[in-house]
Amino acid sequence: MKATPPQRRRGPRVAVLALVLCSLLVPLAILFDHASSSGDDVTTDERRRQDAPKKISNGSSGVLPQPKQIDRRPSPSSTKPKVLPVPRTEPPKAVMEPNRQEVANDRKRRDRGAKADEVENAKACQLEFGSYCLWSTEHKVMMKDSIVKKLKDQLFVARSYYPSIAKLEGQEALSQEMKQNIQDHERILSASAVDADLPSFINKRILEMEHTIARAKSCTVDCHNVDKKLLQILDMTEDEAHFHMKQSAFLYNLGAQTLPKTHHCFSMRLTLEYFKSSSLNSDVSSAHKFNTPNHKHYVILSKNVLAASVVINSTVINSKDPGNNVFHILTDAQNFYGMKYWFARNSYKKSALHVINYEETILEKLPKHSMREMYLPEEFRVLIRDTEQLTEKARMEYLSLFSHSHFFIPEIFKDLKKVIVLDDDVVIQRDLSFLWNLNMGDKVNGAVQFCGVRLGQVRNLLGKTKYDPKSCAWMSGVNVINLEKWRKHKVTENYLQLLKQVKRTDEASLRAAAFPLSLLSFRHLIYPLDVNLTLSGLGYDYGIEQEVAWSYASLHYNGNMKPWLELGIPDYRKYWRRYLTREDQFMDECNVNP
Repeated sequence: MKATPPQRRRGPRVAVLALVLCSLLVPLAILFDHASSSGDDVTTDERRRQDAPKKISNGSSGVLPQPKQIDRRPSPSSTKPKVLPVPRTEPPKAVMEPNRQEVANDRKRRDRGAKADEVENAKACQLEFGSYCLWSTEHKVMMKDSIVKKLKDQLFVARSYYPSIAKLEGQEALSQEMKQNIQDHERILSASAVDADLPSFINKRILEMEHTIARAKSCTVDCHNVDKKLLQILDMTEDEAHFHMKQSAFLYNLGAQTLPKTHHCFSMRLTLEYFKSSSLNSDVSSAHKFNTPNHKHYVILSKNVLAASVVINSTVINSKDPGNNVFHILTDAQNFYGMKYWFARNSYKKSALHVINYEETILEKLPKHSMREMYLPEEFRVLIRDTEQLTEKARMEYLSLFSHSHFFIPEIFKDLKKVIVLDDDVVIQRDLSFLWNLNMGDKVNGAVQFCGVRLGQVRNLLGKTKYDPKSCAWMSGVNVINLEKWRKHKVTENYLQLLKQVKRTDEASLRAAAFPLSLLSFRHLIYPLDVNLTLSGLGYDYGIEQEVAWSYASLHYNGNMKPWLELGIPDYRKYWRRYLTREDQFMDECNVNP
């Protein structure tokens, strides 16, 4: 009997083979699964949405289809998995662009808001302080003393933290140190306004204060109290700045309204010389021209010798027929003799010069009139609010009008028919002969209109008198006056009647009354002159170009910054100085150099 061989066991072999295959397939499956899951998030979400089970269309709770199985086996054409790039951690560019645009828009909005606030602050400043704000803005000096600025900044921060630190228990040493540093900073700043004046040990004090502030910030304090104290300090600083601004504005106005000491010296020297040589009198030789209507008569109201001289000199130099000109200078008693002496010793191309004591003349011709003091043209700043727009807008305008003294010119020159009234802050750059040929019809006052202000916009200042609200205001400076029509329409009588209705408590209120009286007395009697005749604003507007200034027939320095003052705008002084008399003995002795 043959022995049969034992049968081989196939089970272990199959198991071993299966383990080998699994050991190869499992890593590959893991790699492909990782590669598939590392793609774009948006694609993965879409795939998940596609694989999600869908409800039956009839809305019942029936059986949902099973999700499709995703085949994660490798492609037959590829034996190795692809190495995918590492996903970016920064947002895509398409997401960042709107953020940049939004930031830019926010910045533009903040800039527009800051500019709007700056404009409103400038208007409020002009309303309170007038043209001082324009002058101070132009002469604003940025603080260059960085160390002083740093000391002030440290002082503000230390003051804001000190009250909170002083209340903390266990911080008595820090509180005392902070108090001492604050006092040291205050003493240094009270004695030093610029870096050059600071003591040599200032860097040590700055480091000590920085260390103290750092320690204070490390303490646990109520931030609300610190902010509150800092706001209090800010309010006090703003109040102090406003106080200093009021002081500066007062000094500015004082400088604008007060004749410089050198000019006062000059006027007094001329008066003294007049009485030393009383035989000098220029009025005698040309007296026959003073009351002759055939000549071209100019009237100037002035208390400033040099200002009146420049007006006359500029008019004569640019005149085609200077020998036919007659200038009547109305001045007060104080400057009368100095004026007479100056114009007697200076010639103006054969033009006749007539110096008149206004106060004495008014007393002689109008003995019952109580207003004998001479007033120069009045200048006003007017705040106009445009309430017709949805958003109320405000703007500041500057007007120059006749004073009370102008309304008595027809009484002083009864024999004359027509005159041209010139302000003493005017410079003439062209021949004015064409003004004498104007046919003004029944109008009285030929003036340049200023439609930036209409009568309806200042109705609260004009009372109950009837007028056309759409009528434009007008400017003094160069005015053609038809004296015959003036007398016909009884302008002076109407002015005196309106004057009785004005409440006058002091000189300031009397001068302010010139605004409504000038506008109302000439209602319907203004003849509009060419707008290119006179350029106004050279006494307050810094934005006038040189080409524009040369194109006008006359320049008007209305405003506080007159060309003969140190406050005068430097770029505009040259137009005035070119007509100023030079190399005069008394000007040199009094150091007059405008």
